[in-house]
Amino acid sequence: MNTIKIKDWGLNINSDKAPLIIAGPCSAETETQVLQSCKGATEQGAQILRAGIWKPRTRPGSFEGVGNVGLPWIKKAGNKNGLPVTIEVANAKHVKEALDHKIDILWIGARTTVNPFAVQEIADALKGHDIPVLIKNPVNPDLELWIGAVERFLDAGINKIALIHRGFSVTKSAPFRNQPLWEIPIEFKRRYPNIEIICDPSHICGKRELLSQISQKAFDLSFDGLMIETHINPDVALSDALQQVTPEGLGQLLKNLIRRKTLTDNVDFLANLEALRVDIDSLDRDSIELLVKRMEVVREIGRYKKENGVTILQMNRWSKLFDDRVSASIDAGLSEIFAKALIQVIHNESIRQQEMVMNAES
Repeated sequence: MNTIKIKDWGLNINSDKAPLIIAGPCSAETETQVLQSCKGATEQGAQILRAGIWKPRTRPGSFEGVGNVGLPWIKKAGNKNGLPVTIEVANAKHVKEALDHKIDILWIGARTTVNPFAVQEIADALKGHDIPVLIKNPVNPDLELWIGAVERFLDAGINKIALIHRGFSVTKSAPFRNQPLWEIPIEFKRRYPNIEIICDPSHICGKRELLSQISQKAFDLSFDGLMIETHINPDVALSDALQQVTPEGLGQLLKNLIRRKTLTDNVDFLANLEALRVDIDSLDRDSIELLVKRMEVVREIGRYKKENGVTILQMNRWSKLFDDRVSASIDAGLSEIFAKALIQVIHNESIRQQEMVMNAES
């Protein structure tokens, strides 16, 4: 994917102040609220200002944004603070309004990314325009859907693109509003290393007291920036009050973050790291060999079951095995989430291997 880096978008974004910080209120509520919130965010280090103009809500009756009346407010905030501004658009009409008001950057929300028809409508509306687009991950954990959204904008001639990771809606997400599922943005980055990814801790956490934890993890995973909802008086915000911080809260959060280097020229460090990586590579090869041997035994079990007309799955055996393996893994210092996922995926492959044996001609 041939995309242009944020520092080359031509918006005078200070790339020396990495990672990038996008801040501003969840929703534009009044002109005064937008101007004061954005002024405070700028003073605390924001490099791009944000505000929600149209707010897609889960249920009707909730505050759904002030609409296009708020566009001059956020643009005025950008002009006053000398910063570019970004808003969310969900359809072609929003795009036209944003372009008419010379909004600098558009973002595609998670509820829109999940709908290829809506993404295509927005991409078509942007053909012939040179404007950056930030694309949030889809609500559901579907990497291909996220990639597809990027491809639609590239096909429309938009190549100033970055991603926003805001977490995923899953059945069990506590303590977070949305599960981070870090492996999904990491896999996106592995496939397309040129595309920058910004983390949105506000929507992952849902609670301001969790923001530092997720922001630090994003920094430690080399994300390219943060988008943090910042409101002059978050407790009375008309949307997502619990996850917004004051400008002073933003400043304190950023001050406390540890910014680690991605590279170093320390010779001793590099030598020791390389030695440890050699150990990891060797252990990985051993692990693969053990799994191969395990599957050989699994297939032998499958053949034995087939000869005796026994089903692949014995639920009592599987339940006991699962509980025992998880317990042993936890006792050995592994996390419960990791242990359950690992054992489940090994079992799934074991079922698949036995199915191959069962379905093979005698």
